[in-house]
Amino acid sequence: MNFKQVVLTMALAVGSPYLAKAASPEQPSIPASGIATSAELQALEHYRADLDTFRKDYGGSRDLPNIPFFQFGMGSRAKHFFKDGALCEAPGGKVLRRWDATNTIIVPPAYTVFMATRDGRQVRIVEDEQGVWIEEDGKRQALEGTRSSLHLPKFEARPFSSILRVLHHEVLINIFEGRPVPNFYVYRKPWYRDGAMMALCLKATGNLDLIRGWILGLSEPYDHNNAGESEADNLGQSLFLISCATNQAHPLVSKVLLEMPKFEASGPEGVYIRGRSDFAEHPAYQTKWLKYGLRALGLEDRYSIPSIPDSYSSLFWMDYRDRHVAGTEAIDRNLYPYLGWATDHFQGKRLSPISNRDYPLTWEIQASQANYSGVSVIDPVFTKQKTAAPHTWHAAEVFLYLLESSPRAVDSKTTPPPNHPSL
Repeated sequence: MNFKQVVLTMALAVGSPYLAKAASPEQPSIPASGIATSAELQALEHYRADLDTFRKDYGGSRDLPNIPFFQFGMGSRAKHFFKDGALCEAPGGKVLRRWDATNTIIVPPAYTVFMATRDGRQVRIVEDEQGVWIEEDGKRQALEGTRSSLHLPKFEARPFSSILRVLHHEVLINIFEGRPVPNFYVYRKPWYRDGAMMALCLKATGNLDLIRGWILGLSEPYDHNNAGESEADNLGQSLFLISCATNQAHPLVSKVLLEMPKFEASGPEGVYIRGRSDFAEHPAYQTKWLKYGLRALGLEDRYSIPSIPDSYSSLFWMDYRDRHVAGTEAIDRNLYPYLGWATDHFQGKRLSPISNRDYPLTWEIQASQANYSGVSVIDPVFTKQKTAAPHTWHAAEVFLYLLESSPRAVDSKTTPPPNHPSL
């Protein structure tokens, strides 16, 4: 055991160890060996080693506020966050439990928080495939509103498995009331662009059921989230999302087909679409998404990707990589790091960062349509710096790049995205 492991073990050795007690459906026994297992402490060590290597191999790190916290409630479960010895409801911030903690250890890849309290007790909060649990006084109690099943692969056969688990968490934690949102503190309405990237992750890990209800309820071709604009890339994203839950009989499909001619243009290669996305024209990116969505539903595709410089063209790495005209690329790796990660994925480069913290690893800063007041419940510094962390598009881009970089089966429950044999 190295020095850090000794320190961690000592930090959690305060008080008497838990003793095994009779199990019940709601209160299964805790192992007599104690709540802080060596395997979990080693998981933190392994994770930090993974982070060091990953930052060296890829694009380094960016400073995020030094605010230790962790979130519970992946998927459709009730949301909570832990900070400074308190477990709070999210997004409102109401304190549910508070402990007089003298030592706290957060292990993000184990979805676990350990505490040693001043009165000699040990407390463990952990999330697993069945729910969120509080373990103390020899009992294991489910947190209300968190008993539902989801798939949490360990990605053990892949490089950076611990980082993949945390990125997966940062996607799943932002499924809010059954809807995929970029960050549920600052965005309450889903974006089709971010939702489609999240859907690729959920499909790869067998968790599409978590947003199936939202997809089936879609009724508009556009999300109208960018100052109310009808963004052309939403057409393809809508179709792709529908393919993740049902087929071309969905009533939104006919609406999208009626909208497509409004954006059509002609060029040397044939018909394509062009309109505004993120307040600028991105015809190659928009046409790629449309073709991808049409194919996912088995619909006729008469469009050709135009040979036009488009700063968003390289954001679409899922297919059509040979249809790209190099030019100015959208690679902001500071405020909108998902742009840099997507471009790196397309180009096979490793230039983009994750955060300098154990958690969260991803972010978005100074977005024009975000309401940063909501994240003040975590800490006012996030509101002051206009920072949403974690952020699902960023997390999805890193997650999917790592999956494609090491194409092995995640586990027996998972299925790859359509047209993605390499995953």
